[in-house]
Amino acid sequence: MRGPDPETLQIYNTRAADYAAQNTDHLRKDPRLAAFIAACRENGHVLDLGCGPGTSSAVMASAGLRPLAMDHSEKMLALAKDHAGVETRQGSFDDISGTDLFDGVWANFSLLHAPRLDFPRHLRAIRRALRSGGPFYIALKLGKGEARDAIGRLYTYYEEDELTDLLRAAGFAPTNSTTGESTGLDGSVARWISVACHG
Repeated sequence: MRGPDPETLQIYNTRAADYAAQNTDHLRKDPRLAAFIAACRENGHVLDLGCGPGTSSAVMASAGLRPLAMDHSEKMLALAKDHAGVETRQGSFDDISGTDLFDGVWANFSLLHAPRLDFPRHLRAIRRALRSGGPFYIALKLGKGEARDAIGRLYTYYEEDELTDLLRAAGFAPTNSTTGESTGLDGSVARWISVACHG
């Protein structure tokens, strides 16, 4: 079992404000987030895994959900704590435990930092923590292998078929997927995929 990549974590602690500035407006208008919220039960308890500055959690809270914003970056969590109605917890993917805890799990460009060998285990832990029928949304960058980006963050890349197979093996039922490309914190354009599932 390996913990978070130290270099990646340091970058997020150093660049937390920059990351928040770049992503806040987009996340507030994200149709994928709106669909996730609509799929959750009213007043549901949801996990924002790898929450970053907590923007998605803030949108969830304003829609009547009860989000737990979880991230390993201390500086990101400091920003997330400023949002009304958002509970925060510092932790890594290895800290996901328990059964039937959440009515939905949102993992938006977070699990792409997990080592490939650990990824199936994390998916199984999320499935156990998700109540039956609850929505799970995951977004990753498309590609093959593992590599660091221009500012040093370590990524694990997946192709669509591989990701779908891993989700099904963990007990999820994928319902639809969205692909696109966007400019990241390092300034490069990357292809990505988001998959909506239910438990």
